[in-house]
Amino acid sequence: MTDDRRKFGYVARFAFGIAVCVLGSLLGAQTAQAWGCKGHQTVALIAEKHLTPEARQMVQKLLEENPIDPKLKRWCGNATTDLLVDASTWPDDVRNERKNGPWHYIDIPRGKHKGDLAEYCGAEGCVARAIEEQRAILKDKSADSLKRAEAIRYLTHFVGDLHQPLHAITNADNGGNCVAVKYLHHEPLPNLLHPEREDYSPNLHQIWDTEIIERDMEISNALRYADELDEKFHPENAAWEATGIHVDNWAWESHERAETAVYDAFPEKISIEPDMKLKSCAENNHMGKRMFEKHLAVGDAYQTKAAKAAQTSLAEAGVRLAMILNDAAKAAN
Repeated sequence: MTDDRRKFGYVARFAFGIAVCVLGSLLGAQTAQAWGCKGHQTVALIAEKHLTPEARQMVQKLLEENPIDPKLKRWCGNATTDLLVDASTWPDDVRNERKNGPWHYIDIPRGKHKGDLAEYCGAEGCVARAIEEQRAILKDKSADSLKRAEAIRYLTHFVGDLHQPLHAITNADNGGNCVAVKYLHHEPLPNLLHPEREDYSPNLHQIWDTEIIERDMEISNALRYADELDEKFHPENAAWEATGIHVDNWAWESHERAETAVYDAFPEKISIEPDMKLKSCAENNHMGKRMFEKHLAVGDAYQTKAAKAAQTSLAEAGVRLAMILNDAAKAAN
């Protein structure tokens, strides 16, 4: 699946007319971000609560001594002085330049169950492999300090990506980008700049990236939301930590959550499609148009259930990111 799958939601989001579509095309130059800015920042903030002193020192030292290029255009801004929070969104800022879009997701087809992930991780990589590769770099105290700092930034982002359910599944729909949905009172609109692509906004991937959790956050900012989630899931933390670091298992958990909380939660059945990679939503027998014609709607009931699943995913991601950073600090000493 091409990296274009992460661009569709932004291109169409403001497609109310030609002038607004031009703005949408500019937004489309940026790739969609799992959980959006606030979601990734929430994962980093939860992780910080679970760092050992050694890990906190390692993270601070590496990020301080190897700062992000101040000339880099930051999609989420760089106003925060919290270096790990700032790190959480950096990989999306450089993904086009570094051409590593496939590192952000893994295309496990719907209907698949536990097993070796290698067949779903292509030659260009995937999020599960990227996490393991960056872990190895960070744990190697003889590695270049810039590479280790970047490993922290990648890990902070990729662990969040892995726990966004639509980054661990595909239904020949570009990770849900080809599934048009009415979100509350927002009707799906076509991409007027490129109608031949048959992509719409809102779509399933887009609402799981941002709308569901930002609506759940209400007036909270990421800092307050992280406090709320860490307190809510405190009873589960010990169990999550006890299972250890098993990235493949986390991928399968996220995949199963996508099956149940994303696709099966619709009253209308969404059939399992043939396993294929799309360059646009017009492929697979006009996948985008077929999904649009199902008139899928996300109301309050879906929002409530989805928010609960997203909360669990964010809390798990934060705790597990801390586990990875703690383990790396121990290994590097």
